[in-house]
Amino acid sequence: MDLVIQGASLTDRDIGELARLSGVRPVLPSGPGVCRLAGARQGTDIAEYCARARLDFGFVPEHRRLADMRLLAIDMDSTLITIECIDEMADLAGAKAEVSAITAAAMAGELEYTESLRRRVQLLRGLDESALARVYEERLRLSPGAETMLTAAKAAGVRTLLVSGGFSYFTEHLKIRLALDYASSNVLEIADGHLTGNLIGDIVDADAKASRLREARDQMGIEKERIIAIGDGANDLAMMAEAGMSIAYHAKPVVRSKANYVLDYAGLDGVLNLFA
Repeated sequence: MDLVIQGASLTDRDIGELARLSGVRPVLPSGPGVCRLAGARQGTDIAEYCARARLDFGFVPEHRRLADMRLLAIDMDSTLITIECIDEMADLAGAKAEVSAITAAAMAGELEYTESLRRRVQLLRGLDESALARVYEERLRLSPGAETMLTAAKAAGVRTLLVSGGFSYFTEHLKIRLALDYASSNVLEIADGHLTGNLIGDIVDADAKASRLREARDQMGIEKERIIAIGDGANDLAMMAEAGMSIAYHAKPVVRSKANYVLDYAGLDGVLNLFA
């Protein structure tokens, strides 16, 4: 296995010390903020060192290439993008503090997701539908490295699935903007130009996210080992369990503890460094 180390704070001293801890010779960085140590020995001392140095690390197969993968499934809020759209909508409705608290509890796995979503959407009742466009245009930003990661994935022949417990207004705009292959999310009910506080159709919760991934997998006729899934909250865990390679991106502790790889400091382009 190779040890991939990455982070903006990575220094030559870090590389030398981690080479010593993993039992290999020091090597030059593979690029800005990233280094790959071939044939590294695994050990808890490496995790402890990286935690102190604020570095991401991962043990990866020596010859795994991005082109070996076929599907990349990614969550939207706080993963592909930097915000929680519902929190920003709530801000425009004067209910951000209450909605944000419910969102945080749901993402940490402390509150059942479907009930939490219904409660949050109810707090948006009466909000003018123009708030959706305002959030998208004024507040929504892609996470660092998102476009680089997606461009590389598409060049390698990897299809992309955006699956979210958020709302279709945002996922559909992002699908077009980023030329994604699939998108799935919740639909807000709107009447007379205002949100009713209700949703249309089945809720995209944790189980639905996993189901959407399986549908794409079966449609493509691919194996689990050829799927990457990236998420940050508890409602992403079922989806991530359906992938051969799961990545916790700036995630809650419950997600970090179950993922194959954790990116706490790198951007989404850090996913590319996990491949040879």
